[in-house]
Order: sequence, then C-alpha cells, then structure tokens
Amino acid sequence: MITESQTLRGPAKVGILAGMGPAAGVDFARLFLKASERWLQAHGLTVQDQAFPEHWMAQVPVADRSRALSDAQAPQPLDEMARVLEQLSAVGAKAVAIACNTAHAWHGALQERVPAVDLLHIARETAVELKRRGMDRAALLATQGTYGMGLYDAVLAQEGIDCVVPTPAEREILMQGIYQGVKAGDMALAQECFTRVGRALRERHGEIALVMACTEIPLALPQAPEAEAWTLIDPSEILAMALARRAYESPAAH
Repeated sequence: MITESQTLRGPAKVGILAGMGPAAGVDFARLFLKASERWLQAHGLTVQDQAFPEHWMAQVPVADRSRALSDAQAPQPLDEMARVLEQLSAVGAKAVAIACNTAHAWHGALQERVPAVDLLHIARETAVELKRRGMDRAALLATQGTYGMGLYDAVLAQEGIDCVVPTPAEREILMQGIYQGVKAGDMALAQECFTRVGRALRERHGEIALVMACTEIPLALPQAPEAEAWTLIDPSEILAMALARRAYESPAAH
C-alpha cells in the first residue's frame, strides 16, 4: 500500500529521451504528466505540484532513424542517444522512455551501454496493454524503419495479437504525412495522408484498432473528423503510463 506521505517523499527520478522530432517529445511530456495524474487519482492521492515525479527530458537532435536503418553510410544515431542516456543516468533517472518508435531499433545496444537505467520498450508495453484490453488483432501505422525492423510484429505475436500492415504504397503515404506533413508543420497534409491509409485498412479489414506507432501520427490523426469514430491506439500514451508506474512504484522511490 503506497501512502500519500510516501509519495510526497519523492517518486523515483525518470527521464525522457526526446527530440525525434521535438514536437513529439513535448507531446510525450504532456502524456507523462497526464499519466502521473491518473496514477495519483487511481491510488486516492492528492494531485498537487509536489506529487509529480522529478523527470528530465532531453530534446536532442538525433540522426534520422529510418534513414540510418536503410543506409549504413548515413549518420547513425546510436552514439548520440547513448551519450544522452548516460547524462540522464548521471542526474539520477532510474527509468527512461524513448519518445520515438523507430529509435527502438537501438534499444538493446542502448540498454547494454547504460545498464543502470531501466530503458522501457514501447512495443512491449503496447503489446501487453492490447492483450489486457482483450484485442486479438491490430493494424500498424508506422515509419518504413519500424516496418523494416519488425519492431511490433514479434511482441504482438507473443501476446497472441495478429499484426496487420499497410501496402508498400500506403507506407509511402504515411511517410509523406510524417515528413512533409507533421515534421514540416503541414497538419492538413498529415491528416489527409494518415486518414487515407486508415480508411484503406478499415475497408480491407473492417473494424480494427489502428496502432499509431510513430510519435508524429498522434499529433494529427486523432484531430481528423473521419477518425473520431475509429479505435486509435497511441503507444506513446501507453509508454507514458508505464514510465509513471516506474516512477511511483520503483523501490528507489522510497
């Protein structure tokens, strides 16, 4: 039983490795605060400034992850991400979330370099949550890099969830929405691209949950009128809740 006096003595410090892109990092921080608030409410504790976990967010320019995965000669993000993860560990972060799906291609290498930090895995957390919700299939909206490395496929299969993916042409449309849309500040284009692919998936597979497995997609798709009736899953929101749990429930917090 976690009491209010224990919580106010200080949850564990946590970190957010962000900057991929910056708007997605800021949105993840918002999701983390909402998750912390929900955790406090669920445990009957007062929501006040002093009850939120100390959290450090690093908004760092990191080499393009999809390009790095498709071209070995392109700038690689591992060293920069590892440097920042070490800095987060140095300020006392016990658990860290990466605010980027594709960057999880380097999850294992990052965890090996900085073993003192509990580095959360967005796909694993999402798969466990989908199973908890009783889902047995889901469609994946992601980057080419995420599709190429099969980030979600294996962990979803382990939980008995069938993973549906867009066609190659539809994946290019998603990339347009991500890069020429959200990352370039053209939200209208982003909504058009994301809804076009979501509509096509629903036409082929019926009522199916759409997993927004790129941190840029939740910045545009949920605001599209057509998507209001769709079941949208935000792995970033799930990851934020997992990070809040680590902060409040870690033995290091007390």
